[in-house]
This record gives sequence, structure tokens and C-alpha cells, in this order.
Amino acid sequence: MPLPILALAIASFCIGTTEFVIMGLLPEVAADLGVSIPSAGLLVTGYALGVVFGAPIVAMATAHLPRKPVLVALTAMFVVGNLLCAIAPNYWLLMAARVFTAFGHGAFFGIGSVVAASLVPRNKRASAMAMMFAGLTLSNILGVPAGTALGEAFGWRSTFFAVVGIGLISVAAIAWLVPSNVAEPSGGGLRGELRVLGKLQVWLAMLIASLASASLFAVFTYIKPYLTEVSGLSTSAVTWVLLLFGAGMTIGNIIGGRLADWKLMPTVIGTLLLMAVLFVGFMQFGAIASVAIGVVFLWGLLIFVVVPPLQIRVVEAASEGPNLAATLNQGAFNVGNASGAWIGGVALSAGVSYAHLPLVGAVLALLAVSVAVVSQALERSAPVAVQAAAE
Repeated sequence: MPLPILALAIASFCIGTTEFVIMGLLPEVAADLGVSIPSAGLLVTGYALGVVFGAPIVAMATAHLPRKPVLVALTAMFVVGNLLCAIAPNYWLLMAARVFTAFGHGAFFGIGSVVAASLVPRNKRASAMAMMFAGLTLSNILGVPAGTALGEAFGWRSTFFAVVGIGLISVAAIAWLVPSNVAEPSGGGLRGELRVLGKLQVWLAMLIASLASASLFAVFTYIKPYLTEVSGLSTSAVTWVLLLFGAGMTIGNIIGGRLADWKLMPTVIGTLLLMAVLFVGFMQFGAIASVAIGVVFLWGLLIFVVVPPLQIRVVEAASEGPNLAATLNQGAFNVGNASGAWIGGVALSAGVSYAHLPLVGAVLALLAVSVAVVSQALERSAPVAVQAAAE
């Protein structure tokens, strides 16, 4: 792995731990702050909305700035945000700290993916993005299980203090390893970045990302009570299941990068169909602990197979000004995170049992398939910028 991409991967590890570890600590946070588990689940929604609204604001504010200082500043935001999370005295201040932390998330992954792609030959750009996102997937193997165990042993605040330490390492790595002149902003500036948002395929790719992410978070936000109440696993066993989920994400990320460099949209459509089938299987057989564990692993694998293809899809469609579009795509993923967590919470509040919650994920995955099929059909009937850029 090229050293600049390694630096980006370290930062994405920190960001991934920040984003996902809260789901392993929902019962602890809820008990400590005196709120219900569905209310604590809104901390996931709040973070995701912070990404959604923060992404375009930060991307537009930094459109003319050199990429390296922007990446350093965004990573430093995570350090400050996690420190605020660790010391938050009540639920609403924790929510505010989560939203602040999230403001730089979309811009970091958007700009970082463009930087990673610029460091390799054109036919390996999706794989380079996958290497950067490897930090995000590894956070689910190492950061989230370790953070969950740490929070259960010493209180959830200790987890956020630990993330602060990782964040400081990532700031230093980017400052040291990323070249100063990498992926400079396009000559068109903000106007050029905005112009590419008129392309339909850019928006279709972002809609697919939102629906795919929503299908995940409608269920995964509540994975801990699902596994303990439906599958009969102990709280300590859930930590190891989350480790398997992260291993699946890491493998899926690698596979997704390679498949995207080969067959982009068939990869997206086929993977989303498999996800829908997997959700139905989860609903039918989730009460069997061994089956539930295997499904969680495959679930992690499949959801990250589609991440590199969708990110490169947006970057190539918006090739004249990719930074804002790539950043907005990260916002699109987090629109799905927020809406998925909210939809799952609404379903539970309406009386849907944890056992039947995967059906909600299956419906959302099939909606994503429908949009992907439309996108591919439009591309075949009227070649668009994505195809021209690929050639």
C-alpha cells in the first residue's frame, strides 16, 4: 500500500471507529444518560445527519484550498469532536458533539477518495479507493469490538477517549506522508464542481448509495438487542460477532475494489440482490445462533462490496469536478444511515419485533436494485459521462 494511502487509511480507521462503535454501546449510553435504547439509537441518526449537512458546506468552503491541509484540518476536527463526546454530561450535549464530529466526515472521505485515486494508474482507481476505505472496514474488526469491550469494562466514555488518541496519530500520519501537491483543486473551482451536479447519473449513484446504506442501518443499528433477544447470544458474544462483521466488511471492500475495476454496475446490482436474499434468511433463521453469526459475516461482506463501485461511479461521472460530488456521495451514504436508523426505530416503536426487522432491510435493498437497474438501462440507451470517462 502506498504510504500516502496508508495515512488516509489510518484516518479512516479513526473515523470508522467513531461512527460505528456507538451501536455496540447503545445499552450502556442509554442507561447512563437515562434515555431509551431507540432514543440512544438517534445518536446514529444525528451523526449521519451531521455528515449529510456538513459534507456540502465543508466541500464548498474548501473548494479552492490545497487538499493536504484540508485533510489535516478535517482529521483534527474528529479529535476535538471525540473529546467533546467523551466529556458530554448529558444526552443532548452528546448529540451536539456527535453532529460536530460528523461535519468533516463526508468531506474527508470525498476528498480522500479523489486523492487516493490520483496516486495510482487509471485502471486501478477503484482499488486505490478500496485501500483507503480499508481503514474504515478494519475499524469494525479492531476498533469497534475493542471499543465496545472497553466501554463495557470501563464505561462508554473511555472508548471516546481512546479514539482521541488514535485521531492524533492519524493527524500526524497525513501531515507527514501525504504529498503537498496531490490532487489540487480543478481550475473551474467551486463553479466547476457545482456544474457536474447537473448529471443524472451522479444523482442516481447517490440514490443507490442511500438506499443500500438504509437497508444496512435499519437493522444494524439495533444489532445488539437483536442478537441477544432473538439469537440468544450473550452480551460478551456480541463483541465477537461484531468482529466477524468487520472481517466481512474488510474482505468485501477488497473484492468490491477489484470487481469495480472490472464490471462496475453488474457488481452493484448482483450484490444488492444477494443482500435482499440475506435479509430474508436472517428473518427466517436468525433465532439459530450459528446461522445468525454467519449471516452477520456475509452481511458485512456484501455491504462493502458496493462501496468502492458507487464511489468510483460518482467520481467518473463527475470527472470535471469530482471533489464536491465525491463528498456528496458520502453524504448520500449517511442519508441512508440516518433514514435507516430512523426507519428501524419507527418500525420497532410501531410494534415490529426485532425478529422481523430484517424484512425492512430487504425492502430497502430491493429499492436500491431497482434504481441501479434504471441507471444501467439509461447508460446503455444514451451513453453518459461515466462511460466516456471510463473509455
